[in-house]
Amino acid sequence: MLRDPFYDPGKSYEENYGKGPFGAFRNPEKYQNKGEPEYDFLGNKVYLPFGIPAGPLLNGRFVKAALDSGFDIAVYKTVRTGAYPCNAFPNVVAVDLDGDLTLEQAKKGIISKGDYEAPLSITNSFGVPSTDPEIWQKDLEEAVKYAGAGQVVVGSFQGTKKGDGNVNAFVADFVLGARLVKETGAKILEVNFSCPNEGTAHLMCFDIGMVRRVSEAIKNEIGNTPLIIKIAYYEDQEALKKLISDVGSIIDGISAINTIGSAVRKKNGEQALPGEGRLVSGVCGQAIKWAGLEMTGRLRNLRDELGMKFAIVGVGGVSGAEDFKKYHEAGADAVMSATGAMWNPMLAQEIKKEL
Repeated sequence: MLRDPFYDPGKSYEENYGKGPFGAFRNPEKYQNKGEPEYDFLGNKVYLPFGIPAGPLLNGRFVKAALDSGFDIAVYKTVRTGAYPCNAFPNVVAVDLDGDLTLEQAKKGIISKGDYEAPLSITNSFGVPSTDPEIWQKDLEEAVKYAGAGQVVVGSFQGTKKGDGNVNAFVADFVLGARLVKETGAKILEVNFSCPNEGTAHLMCFDIGMVRRVSEAIKNEIGNTPLIIKIAYYEDQEALKKLISDVGSIIDGISAINTIGSAVRKKNGEQALPGEGRLVSGVCGQAIKWAGLEMTGRLRNLRDELGMKFAIVGVGGVSGAEDFKKYHEAGADAVMSATGAMWNPMLAQEIKKEL
């Protein structure tokens, strides 16, 4: 069942940031968990290892609403070491898909539509906007402190290229981002390797050498604080095995997947999201559940094969209790929902009641 979304796609990112959240997140009644938290998520006890990944929770108000609504793991939207603008409106558009978005179909491109209908799939294109650290550090610190027993707030961040090709400076920016997030008191950090870097189609998670270099540098900075890396869908199994072999003993968790990229056009052939470099955008929701589940299983198998211990965070197409169960059975230590949660802010409560 689709409800009024807590992020309003009919409003700009700035309007959502300044006036949101909306829908049931506007003034949520605080959900009361029963008993004691029994699940462990990277050293933190939670009532249920279920939450919202980086993306929909724009600021502390969104995070607090998620916690009050029963989501026990809330990831504060990815931040940067300096202010960064959002892509032009619109940023969220429904897509016309019947069933799974296969890799073959994604390469051919898909069509947008005007209505948001279940089973829901969307495309989003924000460009990983960020306020200045002087704004987000204070806001994130308050959100971290707001988490109650059995809950945890994760701080997500990424580096920013300066345009001069200086790789050392790029790595240093990731390290600075990690330091700034850790200063807020966040108990878990997540580094975003799964979004295009400043207007290009390149995803850093596929540059395994850089992933290792940056991950090592971050861990040297943050010490024992758990670090999750967020990655995209890997089509090449050998490349995925190489990634796990190189970084699986360095990091503490892997979150997969983010989205599947595809060209998105209107029925008349125009690109659905205006602006240079935005023909291809990330598709999420029901249509990519197969990919999230598959990646979860592949990560579990590689973890077992290589004798590693990192946590697996399964993401993609979760809209109900059965989806949560499938991810758990596939090997996920925690499960998260972005699109499903946006259009059903009561999702965590519904899952807890059904389990």
